[in-house]
Amino acid sequence: MAASNPCAPAWRWARTFSPDELQYRLSALSQCSSSGPASDDEAARDPSWHHYYSEAVIGREPPGPPEAGGAFEQARKLVAGYEFSDPSIVRGYFDPLLELRGRPMLLELKVMGLHFLCGVVVRETRQEATKDRTLFGYRYDTLEGHLESGAEWFLLTKDHGSGDVRFRIQAAWREGTLPNWWTRIGFHAFARPYQRAWHRLAYQRLRTAIRAQNLPPLPRSRAIMHQWQPTIGPPRDVATQAPGVVVERES
Repeated sequence: MAASNPCAPAWRWARTFSPDELQYRLSALSQCSSSGPASDDEAARDPSWHHYYSEAVIGREPPGPPEAGGAFEQARKLVAGYEFSDPSIVRGYFDPLLELRGRPMLLELKVMGLHFLCGVVVRETRQEATKDRTLFGYRYDTLEGHLESGAEWFLLTKDHGSGDVRFRIQAAWREGTLPNWWTRIGFHAFARPYQRAWHRLAYQRLRTAIRAQNLPPLPRSRAIMHQWQPTIGPPRDVATQAPGVVVERES
């Protein structure tokens, strides 16, 4: 299926997209310009960007670096494969044979019977190990035609002292491209509740997949996402700038 502008928003009511359209849209993402911030520092300096994050312990291992086949290694594969995303809210389409950095992804967003196709690209990856922690993660940026504009980090860490394995979702965003007046109304009414549900389900899916046990229950609180103002600094600090509030402590 061809379209005059493959970067323009695509949506359906009560049905998904055909395989041909998904393939066409995915292959055309290279034509779409980025709508995310130029850098984390740029998003921190510009007050037009909104910032939020959530975080939870999704598994535990014995103290020390990640164990072979342990919770961190299992979660790392799931995070790299976008398996933490609940497909009833956001389904990701991409070529798993491509390198993670630079990988284009097509996201199908599902809200109240509406299906939207939005493009993103993985701009940055992180792999770090110190005596205190091991970290893996990546940031994808929105592309032209996305309902939101911004960048989102997905960060997995293991604390070598406690053995806790944490997952963090952290974003800078502002309103993107909405096709018409009624989608603008719907976005403002339903986007945040769906995002909060997506965050909570991401942690639950990871816990279930790695068979994590004896962890505090995740809250059903609508405050699962926390707003914060980042400080300006090098990208390596992105996982430590926000307040130390984790979702388990919400009431």
